[in-house]
Amino acid sequence: MNNIETQINHYLNYCQHQKKLDEKTIKAYRIDLTQFAAFQESGDEALTKTYIAQYIQAQHQKYKPKTVKRKIACVRAFINYLEFDEQIEINPINKIRLEFREPIVLPKYLPLESIRKMLQSAYKSLNHERTEFLYNMGLRNVAVLELLFSTGIRVSELCSIKSADIDLKNGSVKVWGKGARERVIFISNHETLVTLRKYKSAFAKQINKTGWFFVNRLGNRLAEQSVREVIKSYAQNAKIPEHITPHMIRHSFATLMLEEDVDIRYIQSILGHSSISTTQIYTHVSLNKQKNIMKKKHPRNRIYI
Repeated sequence: MNNIETQINHYLNYCQHQKKLDEKTIKAYRIDLTQFAAFQESGDEALTKTYIAQYIQAQHQKYKPKTVKRKIACVRAFINYLEFDEQIEINPINKIRLEFREPIVLPKYLPLESIRKMLQSAYKSLNHERTEFLYNMGLRNVAVLELLFSTGIRVSELCSIKSADIDLKNGSVKVWGKGARERVIFISNHETLVTLRKYKSAFAKQINKTGWFFVNRLGNRLAEQSVREVIKSYAQNAKIPEHITPHMIRHSFATLMLEEDVDIRYIQSILGHSSISTTQIYTHVSLNKQKNIMKKKHPRNRIYI
């Protein structure tokens, strides 16, 4: 194992045990830093300004700007760690201009009518299940859909909810987001709470045994891919032509809340965004909100000829 590989392993151990980053983040860091190490022609030149500049240029040729930005951020954090830990004397990345234009990609979202169709189709399918087993599985799937739309949480956050994290009496759920940041989200809709309570009662044995709130048919933690298949199935049943993902439901939650005049900082808090700039992308998406503002607030409407 050469020097940079050793440094990467030490850094990843630091991220895992001291920074307490989650497994998915550690996995992504390992992939990015392994690619960074593999790019070198010789270990002696790995952390020079020239080498890093060549690496960055190569990434721009291979990946989209958003991916390049993530990879560079990972390498920068790694090199900053080496400088702080006094493993290197000079930080070469500080001498490289890293500004580049990242195009704004507007998130795809569903209008409220499509959400209504999905929920309506989900409950209709549930009422037609003929066996207790299929009914219970359908109940779990409806509970998943309801909680995704009610809270706007990520699919990874939903699948990581522990039984102790959700309070169905007071209507709240504790979520562990990116960077192990904890937040509490309230569940206000009565039908959603009723469905979640029915699901918890039906799967009480499996939930108590594993500690996970959402479980699969074998009684283990529900996988993210299973949730994606559930959402895809509901969209097809509701005859929605778009390819629907759990993250689109999160985008729909944020956009529709903004259209209801909810302050963007509250939406930021509910979504678990560390920066308001991440949440502000929804201000570009909400065309209905823009239309209503122009219709109701434009001063030309107060000019009579």
